[in-house]
Amino acid sequence: MADHNDLGKLGEDLATKHMLSLGYKILDRNWIYQKKELDIIATDGEYLVIVEVKSRSTDFFEHPSDAITLPKIKFLCRATQAYVDLKEIEMEVRFDVISVIKRNEKFDIEHIEDAFIAPLD
Repeated sequence: MADHNDLGKLGEDLATKHMLSLGYKILDRNWIYQKKELDIIATDGEYLVIVEVKSRSTDFFEHPSDAITLPKIKFLCRATQAYVDLKEIEMEVRFDVISVIKRNEKFDIEHIEDAFIAPLD
């Protein structure tokens, strides 16, 4: 597996541990929709929380959360709707972003709640 894939998996594992430590209930990880995936699906009180995890070995060029583009947001919304329909979930949805940045042998984790809203189209 390529180094960036290893870092991505580690980042998702660290993000999951972070969420569990805050009391989130993890429903699914790496849920596939149209050959892409929702990284983490969880609940937090009355919210269904869809989490996009971005892991980087540095934030020199851009912050990991800046890599979430409008097409990515639109995909996340479509995939979330498919998940909600399939699982017959009746909860308000929130989109979070967790950035994991490797700094030497440590990792900085930044959790942005309600990071974006679904576009109208």
